[in-house]
Amino acid sequence: MNGPVIFVSVAPELRLFVSPERRVAAAPVVTDGVSTLGHVVESLGVPLTEAGPLLVDGRPVPVSHVPAEGERVEIEAVARPQEVPGAPLRFLLDVHLGTLARRLRLLGVDAAYESEDIGDPALAALSAAERRVLLSRDRGLLRRREIWAGAYVYSDRPEEQLRDVLGRFAPELAPWTRCTACNGPLQDADKDSVREHLEHGTRHTYDVFAQCLACGRVYWRGAHHARLEAIVDGAMREFGAAAA
Repeated sequence: MNGPVIFVSVAPELRLFVSPERRVAAAPVVTDGVSTLGHVVESLGVPLTEAGPLLVDGRPVPVSHVPAEGERVEIEAVARPQEVPGAPLRFLLDVHLGTLARRLRLLGVDAAYESEDIGDPALAALSAAERRVLLSRDRGLLRRREIWAGAYVYSDRPEEQLRDVLGRFAPELAPWTRCTACNGPLQDADKDSVREHLEHGTRHTYDVFAQCLACGRVYWRGAHHARLEAIVDGAMREFGAAAA
């Protein structure tokens, strides 16, 4: 590439995406003179889903701006909480984020999840068709133009992933209202109505139940409830309505 030279500064939050020599302020970048700034940002390694305002010589410009010789470009991070156009706020998670999907559902967040690898084109098409924010750690997937909206999940640890998504999008939380297995809504159920789904020990030990209206799965406060309750309590303290 042999064209105009621009000077690019990348926000600290986004420097993990770029090569070490690009992590300094005003790093020189040679462009071809015809590509848009959006293309240049992606060529540096930053998914556009993660780029906030783009400034040229201190002025905001659209991703369609074509950089000229000597311009100083600042790539800022997405503001948090991030506003997503349209409603309701819903998510789609790729095959590698199953634990995060279950924890979002535990908090009542609409989180569709593909347990099998259906391929990037199909995921992107599903994001567009259902107007869901696609969550992934795959930068290539997030570069697909057909996705409706997307976000990179920065950590590989489920507890940090959950905090990342809740802090970035501030979804409304309604714990214990969604099936962690299929994402369907839960309703309270009396013991007699779900008796056929329960083992003998469960029938005699527990009295409070909920059932998924979509898949029929039955829930009760079993051995894992304390661990799940800790996840819910932590999220509500930091991101629930009382924390607002």
